[in-house]
Amino acid sequence: MTRKTLKVALLQETDRGSHDANLDAIEAGLREAAAAGVELVLLQELHNGPYFCQHESVELFDQAESIPGPATARLGKLADELQLVLVASLFERRAAGLYHNTAVVFDRSAAIAGIYRKMHIPDDPAFYEKFYFTPGDLGFEPIDTSVGRLGVLVCWDQWYPEAARLMALAGAELLLYPTAIGWDPNDEQAEKDRQRDAWITVQRGHAVANGLPLLACNRTGYEPDPSGVGAGIQFWGSSFVAGPQGEFLAQAGNDARALLLAEVDLARSEHVRRIWPFLRDRRIDAYADLLRRFRD
Repeated sequence: MTRKTLKVALLQETDRGSHDANLDAIEAGLREAAAAGVELVLLQELHNGPYFCQHESVELFDQAESIPGPATARLGKLADELQLVLVASLFERRAAGLYHNTAVVFDRSAAIAGIYRKMHIPDDPAFYEKFYFTPGDLGFEPIDTSVGRLGVLVCWDQWYPEAARLMALAGAELLLYPTAIGWDPNDEQAEKDRQRDAWITVQRGHAVANGLPLLACNRTGYEPDPSGVGAGIQFWGSSFVAGPQGEFLAQAGNDARALLLAEVDLARSEHVRRIWPFLRDRRIDAYADLLRRFRD
Protein backbone atom coordinates (compact mmCIF):
# COMPACT_ATOMS: atom_id res chain seq x y z
CA MET A 1 0.00 0.00 0.00
CA THR A 2 1.69 3.20 -1.20
CA ARG A 3 -1.19 5.68 -0.86
CA LYS A 4 -1.67 7.41 2.48
CA THR A 5 -5.04 9.14 2.66
CA LEU A 6 -8.36 8.19 1.14
CA LYS A 7 -11.43 10.41 0.99
CA VAL A 8 -14.55 8.33 1.62
CA ALA A 9 -18.28 8.94 1.77
CA LEU A 10 -21.19 7.09 3.34
CA LEU A 11 -24.63 7.75 1.87
CA GLN A 12 -27.15 7.44 4.71
CA GLU A 13 -30.60 7.49 3.12
CA THR A 14 -34.30 7.01 3.76
CA ASP A 15 -36.54 4.87 1.59
CA ARG A 16 -37.95 7.16 -1.10
CA GLY A 17 -40.96 4.97 -1.88
CA SER A 18 -39.89 3.21 -5.08
CA HIS A 19 -36.98 1.44 -6.70
CA ASP A 20 -36.44 4.25 -9.21
CA ALA A 21 -36.77 7.02 -6.62
CA ASN A 22 -34.19 5.34 -4.42
CA LEU A 23 -31.75 4.97 -7.30
CA ASP A 24 -32.36 8.60 -8.27
CA ALA A 25 -31.47 9.66 -4.71
CA ILE A 26 -28.37 7.47 -4.80
CA GLU A 27 -27.30 9.01 -8.10
CA ALA A 28 -27.66 12.50 -6.64
CA GLY A 29 -25.62 11.47 -3.60
CA LEU A 30 -22.90 9.92 -5.74
CA ARG A 31 -22.63 13.06 -7.85
CA GLU A 32 -22.36 15.14 -4.69
CA ALA A 33 -19.67 12.84 -3.35
CA ALA A 34 -17.68 12.94 -6.58
CA ALA A 35 -17.85 16.73 -6.63
CA ALA A 36 -16.34 16.71 -3.13
CA GLY A 37 -13.35 14.69 -4.33
CA VAL A 38 -14.44 11.38 -2.82
CA GLU A 39 -12.90 8.16 -4.16
CA LEU A 40 -14.82 5.48 -2.23
CA VAL A 41 -18.57 5.47 -1.47
CA LEU A 42 -20.42 2.99 0.75
CA LEU A 43 -24.20 2.62 0.44
CA GLN A 44 -26.60 1.19 3.03
CA GLU A 45 -27.99 -2.34 3.05
CA LEU A 46 -30.72 -3.16 0.48
CA HIS A 47 -30.81 0.46 -0.66
CA ASN A 48 -33.06 -0.02 -3.69
CA GLY A 49 -36.24 -0.30 -1.61
CA PRO A 50 -37.69 -0.52 1.88
CA TYR A 51 -36.37 -3.05 4.35
CA PHE A 52 -38.87 -5.72 3.32
CA CYS A 53 -37.88 -8.40 5.86
CA GLN A 54 -40.28 -7.14 8.55
CA HIS A 55 -42.71 -9.85 7.46
CA GLU A 56 -42.73 -12.98 5.30
CA SER A 57 -44.32 -12.86 1.86
CA VAL A 58 -43.48 -14.97 -1.18
CA GLU A 59 -44.50 -12.10 -3.45
CA LEU A 60 -41.53 -10.09 -2.23
CA PHE A 61 -39.13 -12.44 -3.98
CA ASP A 62 -40.20 -10.63 -7.15
CA GLN A 63 -38.10 -7.68 -5.95
CA ALA A 64 -34.89 -9.69 -6.23
CA GLU A 65 -32.49 -8.74 -9.04
CA SER A 66 -29.98 -10.67 -11.08
CA ILE A 67 -26.30 -9.76 -10.74
CA PRO A 68 -25.36 -8.46 -13.21
CA GLY A 69 -28.70 -6.88 -14.02
CA PRO A 70 -30.45 -3.53 -14.49
CA ALA A 71 -29.50 -2.11 -11.07
CA THR A 72 -25.83 -3.05 -11.41
CA ALA A 73 -25.83 -1.60 -14.92
CA ARG A 74 -27.04 1.77 -13.64
CA LEU A 75 -24.72 1.80 -10.63
CA GLY A 76 -21.76 0.62 -12.67
CA LYS A 77 -22.34 3.33 -15.24
CA LEU A 78 -22.22 5.93 -12.46
CA ALA A 79 -19.08 4.40 -10.94
CA ASP A 80 -17.44 4.64 -14.35
CA GLU A 81 -18.63 8.17 -15.14
CA LEU A 82 -17.77 9.57 -11.72
CA GLN A 83 -14.62 7.46 -11.27
CA LEU A 84 -15.75 6.12 -7.91
CA VAL A 85 -15.11 2.90 -6.08
CA LEU A 86 -18.65 2.01 -5.07
CA VAL A 87 -19.97 -0.58 -2.60
CA ALA A 88 -23.64 -1.34 -3.22
CA SER A 89 -26.11 -3.76 -1.57
CA LEU A 90 -28.74 -5.76 -3.46
CA PHE A 91 -31.36 -8.51 -3.05
CA GLU A 92 -29.82 -11.05 -5.44
CA ARG A 93 -31.81 -13.59 -7.44
CA ARG A 94 -29.22 -16.26 -8.13
CA ALA A 95 -31.69 -18.87 -9.39
CA ALA A 96 -35.32 -19.83 -8.91
CA GLY A 97 -35.74 -20.33 -5.17
CA LEU A 98 -32.18 -19.22 -4.41
CA TYR A 99 -31.68 -15.65 -3.18
CA HIS A 100 -28.92 -13.79 -1.36
CA ASN A 101 -28.27 -10.52 0.42
CA THR A 102 -25.32 -9.43 -1.69
CA ALA A 103 -22.82 -6.58 -1.68
CA VAL A 104 -21.46 -5.54 -5.08
CA VAL A 105 -18.22 -3.62 -5.60
CA PHE A 106 -17.39 -1.45 -8.62
CA ASP A 107 -13.87 -0.13 -9.16
CA ARG A 108 -14.25 3.13 -11.13
CA SER A 109 -15.79 1.00 -13.86
CA ALA A 110 -19.09 -0.41 -15.06
CA ALA A 111 -17.62 -3.87 -14.56
CA ILE A 112 -18.20 -5.64 -11.26
CA ALA A 113 -14.93 -5.96 -9.31
CA GLY A 114 -16.37 -8.50 -6.88
CA ILE A 115 -19.31 -9.53 -4.74
CA TYR A 116 -19.81 -10.67 -1.15
CA ARG A 117 -22.84 -12.66 -0.04
CA LYS A 118 -23.97 -12.05 3.54
CA MET A 119 -22.83 -14.95 5.70
CA HIS A 120 -24.74 -14.45 8.96
CA ILE A 121 -28.51 -14.36 8.44
CA PRO A 122 -30.75 -13.21 11.35
CA ASP A 123 -34.23 -14.40 12.18
CA ASP A 124 -35.79 -12.11 14.77
CA PRO A 125 -39.03 -10.15 15.13
CA ALA A 126 -39.09 -7.58 12.28
CA PHE A 127 -35.88 -9.07 10.82
CA TYR A 128 -37.09 -12.29 9.17
CA GLU A 129 -34.14 -12.63 6.85
CA LYS A 130 -33.85 -16.43 6.94
CA PHE A 131 -37.09 -16.59 4.96
CA TYR A 132 -35.53 -14.60 2.13
CA PHE A 133 -31.77 -15.12 2.10
CA THR A 134 -29.58 -18.17 1.62
CA PRO A 135 -26.39 -17.83 3.69
CA GLY A 136 -23.40 -16.73 1.65
CA ASP A 137 -21.10 -19.31 0.11
CA LEU A 138 -18.16 -17.14 -0.96
CA GLY A 139 -16.49 -17.00 2.43
CA PHE A 140 -14.72 -13.99 3.91
CA GLU A 141 -12.68 -12.88 0.92
CA PRO A 142 -11.62 -9.23 0.47
CA ILE A 143 -12.16 -7.53 -2.87
CA ASP A 144 -9.21 -5.82 -4.53
CA THR A 145 -9.78 -2.28 -5.83
CA SER A 146 -7.71 0.72 -6.87
CA VAL A 147 -8.08 2.21 -3.37
CA GLY A 148 -7.14 -0.92 -1.49
CA ARG A 149 -8.33 -4.37 -0.50
CA LEU A 150 -11.88 -4.05 0.85
CA GLY A 151 -13.21 -6.35 3.57
CA VAL A 152 -16.92 -6.04 2.75
CA LEU A 153 -19.40 -7.54 5.23
CA VAL A 154 -23.14 -6.94 5.63
CA CYS A 155 -25.19 -5.87 8.68
CA TRP A 156 -25.65 -8.91 10.98
CA ASP A 157 -22.07 -9.89 10.10
CA GLN A 158 -20.99 -6.83 12.07
CA TRP A 159 -21.69 -8.52 15.41
CA TYR A 160 -19.22 -11.35 14.77
CA PRO A 161 -15.52 -10.80 15.55
CA GLU A 162 -14.67 -13.90 13.52
CA ALA A 163 -15.88 -12.27 10.29
CA ALA A 164 -13.80 -9.13 10.76
CA ARG A 165 -10.76 -11.18 11.82
CA LEU A 166 -10.93 -13.47 8.80
CA MET A 167 -11.15 -10.46 6.48
CA ALA A 168 -8.12 -8.96 8.22
CA LEU A 169 -6.18 -12.21 7.98
CA ALA A 170 -6.89 -12.25 4.24
CA GLY A 171 -5.29 -8.82 3.89
CA ALA A 172 -8.27 -6.46 4.04
CA GLU A 173 -7.17 -2.84 4.41
CA LEU A 174 -10.61 -1.46 5.32
CA LEU A 175 -13.72 -3.05 6.84
CA LEU A 176 -17.05 -1.93 5.34
CA TYR A 177 -20.56 -2.71 6.59
CA PRO A 178 -23.70 -1.75 4.64
CA THR A 179 -26.41 -1.92 7.31
CA ALA A 180 -30.14 -1.79 8.06
CA ILE A 181 -30.74 -1.67 11.81
CA GLY A 182 -33.11 0.27 14.00
CA TRP A 183 -35.33 0.43 17.05
CA ASP A 184 -38.73 -0.98 17.85
CA PRO A 185 -40.63 2.31 18.34
CA ASN A 186 -42.31 0.82 21.42
CA ASP A 187 -39.05 0.30 23.30
CA GLU A 188 -38.14 2.63 26.12
CA GLN A 189 -35.52 5.26 25.31
CA ALA A 190 -32.96 3.65 27.64
CA GLU A 191 -33.25 0.37 25.72
CA LYS A 192 -32.95 2.18 22.39
CA ASP A 193 -29.80 3.91 23.59
CA ARG A 194 -28.28 0.62 24.80
CA GLN A 195 -28.90 -1.05 21.45
CA ARG A 196 -27.43 1.78 19.39
CA ASP A 197 -24.41 2.09 21.69
CA ALA A 198 -23.79 -1.67 21.48
CA TRP A 199 -23.94 -1.52 17.67
CA ILE A 200 -21.36 1.26 17.56
CA THR A 201 -19.15 -0.26 20.25
CA VAL A 202 -18.85 -3.74 18.75
CA GLN A 203 -17.78 -2.35 15.39
CA ARG A 204 -15.26 0.03 16.92
CA GLY A 205 -13.93 -3.08 18.67
CA HIS A 206 -13.42 -4.79 15.31
CA ALA A 207 -11.43 -1.78 14.13
CA VAL A 208 -9.26 -1.90 17.26
CA ALA A 209 -8.76 -5.67 17.34
CA ASN A 210 -7.67 -5.73 13.71
CA GLY A 211 -5.92 -2.36 13.46
CA LEU A 212 -8.07 -1.34 10.50
CA PRO A 213 -10.29 1.61 9.51
CA LEU A 214 -13.99 0.74 9.49
CA LEU A 215 -16.98 2.21 7.64
CA ALA A 216 -20.57 1.44 8.70
CA CYS A 217 -23.45 2.89 6.66
CA ASN A 218 -26.96 2.51 8.07
CA ARG A 219 -30.32 3.59 6.72
CA THR A 220 -32.51 6.09 8.55
CA GLY A 221 -36.20 6.93 8.86
CA TYR A 222 -39.33 5.09 9.98
CA GLU A 223 -40.58 2.16 7.92
CA PRO A 224 -43.92 0.56 8.90
CA ASP A 225 -44.54 -3.18 8.98
CA PRO A 226 -46.62 -3.77 5.81
CA SER A 227 -48.41 -6.67 7.50
CA GLY A 228 -49.62 -4.42 10.32
CA VAL A 229 -48.52 -6.97 12.90
CA GLY A 230 -45.40 -5.22 14.12
CA ALA A 231 -44.75 -1.64 15.14
CA GLY A 232 -42.35 -1.03 12.25
CA ILE A 233 -38.71 -0.02 12.52
CA GLN A 234 -37.20 3.38 13.22
CA PHE A 235 -33.80 3.01 11.59
CA TRP A 236 -31.28 4.84 13.72
CA GLY A 237 -28.82 6.08 11.11
CA SER A 238 -25.66 6.97 13.06
CA SER A 239 -23.42 5.90 10.17
CA PHE A 240 -19.77 6.35 11.08
CA VAL A 241 -16.15 6.01 10.08
CA ALA A 242 -13.63 4.81 12.66
CA GLY A 243 -9.84 4.67 12.55
CA PRO A 244 -7.66 1.67 13.48
CA GLN A 245 -7.80 2.50 17.18
CA GLY A 246 -11.58 2.84 17.09
CA GLU A 247 -11.42 6.64 17.01
CA PHE A 248 -14.33 8.40 15.32
CA LEU A 249 -13.33 10.08 12.08
CA ALA A 250 -16.91 11.07 11.19
CA GLN A 251 -20.40 10.27 12.46
CA ALA A 252 -23.88 11.05 11.09
CA GLY A 253 -27.02 11.84 13.05
CA ASN A 254 -29.74 9.30 13.65
CA ASP A 255 -32.78 10.87 12.02
CA ALA A 256 -31.91 12.41 8.65
CA ARG A 257 -30.35 11.72 5.29
CA ALA A 258 -26.62 12.47 5.28
CA LEU A 259 -23.66 12.35 2.96
CA LEU A 260 -20.96 11.61 5.53
CA LEU A 261 -17.44 12.53 4.42
CA ALA A 262 -14.17 11.48 6.02
CA GLU A 263 -10.48 11.18 5.28
CA VAL A 264 -8.90 7.86 6.18
CA ASP A 265 -5.15 7.61 6.76
CA LEU A 266 -4.38 4.15 5.40
CA ALA A 267 -0.76 4.30 6.55
CA ARG A 268 -1.90 4.47 10.18
CA SER A 269 -2.80 0.78 10.23
CA GLU A 270 0.86 -0.16 9.83
CA HIS A 271 1.83 2.14 12.71
CA VAL A 272 -0.96 0.93 14.99
CA ARG A 273 -0.22 -2.73 14.33
CA ARG A 274 3.41 -2.14 15.29
CA ILE A 275 2.52 -0.76 18.72
CA TRP A 276 -0.45 -3.11 19.24
CA PRO A 277 0.73 -6.33 17.53
CA PHE A 278 -2.41 -8.40 18.06
CA LEU A 279 -1.76 -10.49 14.95
CA ARG A 280 1.73 -11.35 16.21
CA ASP A 281 0.51 -12.50 19.62
CA ARG A 282 -2.48 -14.58 18.55
CA ARG A 283 -2.31 -18.12 20.00
CA ILE A 284 -3.40 -19.93 16.88
CA ASP A 285 -2.29 -23.20 18.46
CA ALA A 286 -4.97 -22.81 21.17
CA TYR A 287 -8.04 -21.76 19.20
CA ALA A 288 -9.31 -25.09 17.87
CA ASP A 289 -12.46 -24.93 20.02
CA LEU A 290 -13.63 -21.90 18.04
CA LEU A 291 -14.80 -24.41 15.45
CA ARG A 292 -17.27 -25.88 17.98
CA ARG A 293 -20.78 -24.52 18.45
CA PHE A 294 -20.35 -24.51 22.24
CA ARG A 295 -18.05 -26.04 24.83
CA ASP A 296 -20.32 -28.29 26.89
